[in-house]
Order: sequence, then C-alpha cells, then structure tokens
Amino acid sequence: MAQEIQKNDHVVMVKDKSFIAKAEKLLPTLHHKAIYPQDIITLIQDPTAIYGWSAKVVSSAHEYFTKAFQSGESFIIDFGQHAVGYLSFLCQSVGSPPDAPAHIKFTFGETLCEVAEPFSQYQGWLSKSWLQQHDEYIDILPAKVDLTRRYCFRYLKIEVVSLSPKYQIKFQDITLNTVSSAPDNCVIYQSNDPQLAKIDKVSVLTLHNCMQEVFEDGPKRDRRLWLGDLRLQALVNDVTFKQYDLVRRCLYLFASHRREDGMVSANIFVKPDIIADDTFLYDYSLFYVDVLYNYFLQTHDEQTVKELWPIALRQIEIALERCDKHGLVTDSDDWWSFIDWHEALNKQGASQGVLIYCVDKALRLAQQLQPAITASLQQTLDHLKQAARTLWDDKSGFYVSGADRQVSYATQIWMILAEVDDLPLQQTLMRNLLNSPPAINMNTPYLRHHFIAALFKTGMQQQAIDEIKAYWGKMVDYGADTFWELFDPQNPSYSPYGSKIINSYCHAWSCTPAWFIRQYSL
Repeated sequence: MAQEIQKNDHVVMVKDKSFIAKAEKLLPTLHHKAIYPQDIITLIQDPTAIYGWSAKVVSSAHEYFTKAFQSGESFIIDFGQHAVGYLSFLCQSVGSPPDAPAHIKFTFGETLCEVAEPFSQYQGWLSKSWLQQHDEYIDILPAKVDLTRRYCFRYLKIEVVSLSPKYQIKFQDITLNTVSSAPDNCVIYQSNDPQLAKIDKVSVLTLHNCMQEVFEDGPKRDRRLWLGDLRLQALVNDVTFKQYDLVRRCLYLFASHRREDGMVSANIFVKPDIIADDTFLYDYSLFYVDVLYNYFLQTHDEQTVKELWPIALRQIEIALERCDKHGLVTDSDDWWSFIDWHEALNKQGASQGVLIYCVDKALRLAQQLQPAITASLQQTLDHLKQAARTLWDDKSGFYVSGADRQVSYATQIWMILAEVDDLPLQQTLMRNLLNSPPAINMNTPYLRHHFIAALFKTGMQQQAIDEIKAYWGKMVDYGADTFWELFDPQNPSYSPYGSKIINSYCHAWSCTPAWFIRQYSL
C-alpha cells in the first residue's frame, strides 16, 4: 500500500495513494442544463418577510432586455429557481463607438438580502471573499463573456458602474449553465399532503445542487466534503438519486488522508488536489462508521466495505481513548465535537450518545466482516451504556452533561438514538422533552434532523410530521426553494458567523425531510 507522510504546522497526515486512485476512478460526470432569467424585480422593505425584504416583479426578463443601460443604472434578475453554475452573456454597445471600457458589477444572491444589503457593511468573522460578487471590465464591444467562477444563486444584481458618456450597453443571452452530478432520474414520490410534497421537492433540489464532484456541504460557501453532511446526504441519496458510486468515492477520499494515529479528518478539499483539512471532530470521525454501514446496507458491496472496515474500526478505537475507566466520555476543552452550533452547549452527553450509536453500527458490521471481535464490541457497548446511565437525573427527568449538569435537547436526542434505555424509557424521555423544553435549544437543521429521527424512533410519527412542517415548512413559507444551513424560527436572522449574508442557503445537512417523507411514506 503506497503511503506518504505529510506534515504541516498542526498535524502529521498519512496519505494513501491507492485510495486516492480508487476515488479518482469514481469521479462523477457533471450534467449541464441552461436556465434563463425569468423576471426583473424590485426590492421592497417588508417587515413580514424573511430578513425584511420582499420582491415585486416589474417586467418579464425578455421584455426588459430590449432596453439599453447607462452608467449608474442597475437591475435585479430572478432566475426563478436556485441553481449552481456558470454565468454567460452577450454585451453590446449602443450609440457612438465605445471609447472606454465597460465596468459591470455582478452580485449573486441565494436570497434577497444578499442583493439588497451592501457587502461593504459585512462584519462577520468568515472571510469576506465568500460573498458572491464579480467586477468585469470589457475593453472591446460587442463581447461574449463567460465568467470562469462557479456561482450559486437565484437572484443576480447587475450594476453598470461606468461607461463612457458616448455609449450605452445592452445585455443579451444571459444564461446560467448549471452543473450537478445528480442524474435526471430521481426516484418519484408524491406525498398526498400538499405541504409535505412541497417540502420534499425543496429537499430534493437541495441535495441535487450539493451533488458535484463530491457531496458538497454547500455550493456557495465551503464547497467541501464534510463527513457529518455526507452522512445525511447519503441517506437522502438512498431514496432519491441512488448515486452510490458518489458515496463510495467520498468514503475513499476520507480514507485516503488520515491523521498519523488513523483518525479521519472532518472535511476534505478536492481541488487543486485532494487535501484533508486539519480539523478533527470527535463525532464526525465516528460517523465514518455509520456512513460505511449504511453504504453496506444499500449496496451489499462487501469488497469495498471490507477494504475500509479497518479504518472505520480505528475511529472507534480512537474515540474510546477519550473515555474514563467507567466508560464515560471525558468533558474536556482540548478536543471538540460538533453536535450543533450553540455556544453554550456542553457536548459530553451528546458525544456519549454518538459514541454508543456508532459502536452499535461497528458491532453490526463486525458480525458480517470480523465475527471474532463481536463479543468484545458487545462488551464495550454495554459498558458505554452503563456509563451513560450515570448521567440520568431523577429530579429533572433528563440526562445531564458536563460538570454543571447541563440539560440540553442534544443530550436527550442522542441518548434516545443510542438506545441507552429501553423503548418505554425513551418514550418517557421524549415526552419530558416535548413538555418541558430545555433552555439549550436546537440551532441548526442538522440537530433538528436527529430530533425528528428520535421522534420516529419513539413512535411519535404525528409529532414528527408536525415538527417537519413547523420547521422546514416555515422555510418554504418564507420562500426557500432550497433549505438553509441555519434556521431558528424564533430568531430567523441567527448566524454563528456574525452575519446572515454569509450563511449558506443551500446546505447539505438540511435536505433530510425527503428521507423522512419517503422512508416513512408520509
């Protein structure tokens, strides 16, 4: 097995060339489709709308592009749907021969707020370079212009920044050439519930637009393969596009770059070369086991799973090193689980649940691939569950987490999914959670997915449907045609990055309603 050692300032990585070669053989074909401007819109300040902006159609795009524009004029195009791709257009002069370049500014928005609020006012802590904007200088007119950068948007603001006073310009053939590795033949499912049918449609488009050369977490921002997102995307892929080679490719990519001790990275860059990020998350690395297990269930591809099984098992071994002698995950500041975006969330309890959940999946794989270790894994699983029960607090009726004995949604959700106790106790815990919601709430669709999964697990199907409608349905009510990275119905402008305009509005971990709707025939 050809391996290389790579070092940077933070970590030593082992690079496995054989896995890289196998991943590259699974590089998907990108499918292209041209879409065109639908309407020209104007923005209206609207306190009832998401982020305070709504749109009014002022003209069809076809009618509007008969006119010429001069310096200082601008307009906003609605393409009618969220898409990922490359913009092209024809630009020609009107009047005297152009005696100066045309300076045109493009601002791309997944939502109206991105084309309404000046990027110059951005104060978030993620790099401003993620904000989607482009300045084009055209020296010779007429010109056919193809922007080389891929953009992710529905709305496009075009500003004619500067021309010579001697001429104006016209725009023609404005086209968004979309790209996705998702095939056209998505599994057809039509819910009898109109609201669920809409939610399913938005979920499927969300996954579609995130399916590129890998399962991207968000086609606007990050554009990376994240392990936590992959796990949820793979579930939705099972009931929609069934692109299992893309899941397989992603499994090989994570296996191809591992920390010196064998831990897989939380995310992978794929261009210009395959590089693992130096971010390592306790829960994400464990989920490699679950992705591999689910892939095996769907494909029965024993050859691939056998090859990757030692890497999956190593994630369990590394995670167990973080447990004390009683089998309880240590509460420490020198390592990080993701679980949810919440500054106040103590993650010990939820991490214990994730560990138990993934050890259970490892046990199931071992029964097929390595029966000799099943007894040992079963013993470990029992030990971890016994340790988790020490976190139960009789007085509150909840599991607690950390030295301050924090009660959170996340801890309860993961204790249910981990089956720490039997079904009647799980149901009691879920009723407690619904009747007495903890102060430490859920901030992302990612944790909300696990909450819905826990509701189904405890037999509360109607409550699960109600939650899907109340949460993802609210995004649809706000006009979402793909689901967002972050959404708090009580605080719609919430962003962990300091600004709503940097949030991703087509995000992998948010596409899972389609899985629930189709898996449970809702």
